Amino acid sequence: MRSQKEIDDLLMSLSKTKFRGSFHLNNNMKKYCLDKGLEKIKKDAYELITKRIAPAYPKNDGKQTPMRANSHPIFIAQHACGCCCRNCLKRIHHISKGQELTQTQKDYIIQVLMTWIKKELQNN
Repeated sequence: MRSQKEIDDLLMSLSKTKFRGSFHLNNNMKKYCLDKGLEKIKKDAYELITKRIAPAYPKNDGKQTPMRANSHPIFIAQHACGCCCRNCLKRIHHISKGQELTQTQKDYIIQVLMTWIKKELQNN
């Protein structure tokens, strides 16, 4: 859907907003990512997106993604990247509501989330 440069630019723009820019991986989350490895985090991301965001009408849409500091790093990434609910996906990523996400859309969301996580891991 978007090039890596476009994703990088989007993430830079989101990081400058008060809400999206307030999300960061804490040290425990960074350690978790490093201990488990990025492939495991990516696999978890696919599972979480498929279960919680991909349905045309997700259960508890708008409230299905935890914001707690002790939650999975993917949840924090979802909030930072605007991939936390179908409203944010529509507003920020122009992905329509009311339709199940396609594989291409899921791949794009995972690319955005993993790019953000990699950037967070580089910032010590």
